[in-house]
Amino acid sequence: MSTLGIIQARMGSTRLPGKVLRHLGGRTVLDRVVRAARASGVVDDLVVATTILPDDDAVEAECAAIGVDCYRGPVDDVLTRFLGVLETRTADDVLRFTADCPLLDPRLVARAYRVFAAADVDYLTTSIMRTLPRGLDVEVIRAAVLKEVDKLAYDHHRTHVTSYVYTHPADFDLIGLTVQPDMSYLRLTLDTEDDWQLIEAIVDHFGDAPVAVREIADWLGGQPELAELNAHIMQKDLEQA
Repeated sequence: MSTLGIIQARMGSTRLPGKVLRHLGGRTVLDRVVRAARASGVVDDLVVATTILPDDDAVEAECAAIGVDCYRGPVDDVLTRFLGVLETRTADDVLRFTADCPLLDPRLVARAYRVFAAADVDYLTTSIMRTLPRGLDVEVIRAAVLKEVDKLAYDHHRTHVTSYVYTHPADFDLIGLTVQPDMSYLRLTLDTEDDWQLIEAIVDHFGDAPVAVREIADWLGGQPELAELNAHIMQKDLEQA
């Protein structure tokens, strides 16, 4: 079985424009996501999927600088972007990543893929019954199922790539993976300046290498003022692009 990792990335962001190319500990946010995906050891091939907008020329240039392939496609129809990548590759399974998760844990990615492969299902996600911090989630989907979803997905489902699958559980064989202990009270994704302050503090403390999420959670347990920096931020609804 061959696995393809696809990282969706773009410079446009309503709350924090250009976030994917901000520098954390000497490397860009995108570079950190690329490195973590590769460090998982379960991704045979990796592609960054960005848009055709001129602003995303910078994303393509960063991909060239860090040695990862780049594919450019529609702005809001991210599902079509993913399928465009698949047209250039042969893959059985697709791992979906987003470029605003610089604290991605390679060990979690590897564990999730091993469960997916052993269970022989259509789709696996860690976000159905959330126990991980936002920003650490892992999704795996069969390439054939992703192509099938192209015929079914509409509106916001095309922006969120896999949301048609997990909102129609009767039509697919899917698993929601939970990881203990529950760390869902933490927010470790990058979408606002408050998120940035927290993530920058974490990287300043732990250094450049990827860190296990349990280590981050344990450390933040003794730094309540840091964990509170972005606790007030509300995640956008699924229907919001």
